[in-house]
Amino acid sequence: MTRVVKVSGDNLGRVVEEAGEVIRGGGLVVFPTETVYGLGADAYNVEAVRKIFLVKGRPPDNPLIVHIDSLEMFERVVRDPPDHLYKYVGRLWPGPFTIVYYRGDIPDVVSAGLETVAVRMPAHPVAQALIKYSQVPIAAPSANISGRPSPTSPEHVIQDLFGRVDMILDAGETLYGVESTVIDFTTDPPRLLRPGPLTVEELSDALGVEIEVPEYVRNRIEVGDPRSPGMKYRHYAPDASMVLVEYRGDLYQMVERVISVYREVSIHGRVGILATDETIEYYMGLDAELASLGSRSDLYTVAKNLYKMLRWMDGKGVDYLIVEGFEDRGLGLTIMNRLRRAAERYV
Repeated sequence: MTRVVKVSGDNLGRVVEEAGEVIRGGGLVVFPTETVYGLGADAYNVEAVRKIFLVKGRPPDNPLIVHIDSLEMFERVVRDPPDHLYKYVGRLWPGPFTIVYYRGDIPDVVSAGLETVAVRMPAHPVAQALIKYSQVPIAAPSANISGRPSPTSPEHVIQDLFGRVDMILDAGETLYGVESTVIDFTTDPPRLLRPGPLTVEELSDALGVEIEVPEYVRNRIEVGDPRSPGMKYRHYAPDASMVLVEYRGDLYQMVERVISVYREVSIHGRVGILATDETIEYYMGLDAELASLGSRSDLYTVAKNLYKMLRWMDGKGVDYLIVEGFEDRGLGLTIMNRLRRAAERYV
């Protein structure tokens, strides 16, 4: 039976000590990070890590991220990190920033047999305390059934994984609502593998290096041997058949295309539309479930609401979901990366 435990400042030490015992004993613990909820196991316990893949229904060639709480752990899980890598993580950890580098003493199963490993130091106090009390690096993907929208609240985790894991640490809604930014530092220049809350522009300024943005980040193109989660297979998808209407520089033309898609699919089933504050009024006359992701002038709120609203639409039982697109630069690139991965088609 899964234990769901609310975590607060008053009981943090006791709860994470119990959860750490579960991790050390080969169990699975769901814990909050500043991005989304993670499904954690001892990164050195091969059988425990295999349970992550089994519970999620995750393909075995989709690597996991290893979560650490210190540079001592970093030096174990990464092989011979160069001086400049210490400088980069010193500026950005703890936080929603994942580096990919050559694998140290982490088992093959964590990295899907690759020579590299994805590593980050989360900023959430519960995640930090859990790693500390577990005394091991924690391998953790998002705590959802593979392919579903990632969980940003304990309710989402319970929907997907209750009865499949040992313990769920409930610390309320997460801060960013989308997964960490992943950069591959085995290449020169460094390469973006997955956009996240820290944008390429922000990272380039903070690190003083140019970062390559490959085409597969902007389009739903699969890669053969993914070095990071989110690079292969359909991800983040609602139950409804999802159509993404791309933004091409003209808001009102996009609205017209949304209405056109609505007319096409509404004869076949119930329709939901995820719009924005600037456009939702244009759809008021349609027989559709309507919701706003937020304002186009505040993409952090849009990103935070994204998975929550995809799941909300599933709760409304819509058969088709039409979602407005965004300009794919800055945080818009992160949002569009997720939407393109989630959509069955985009127009």
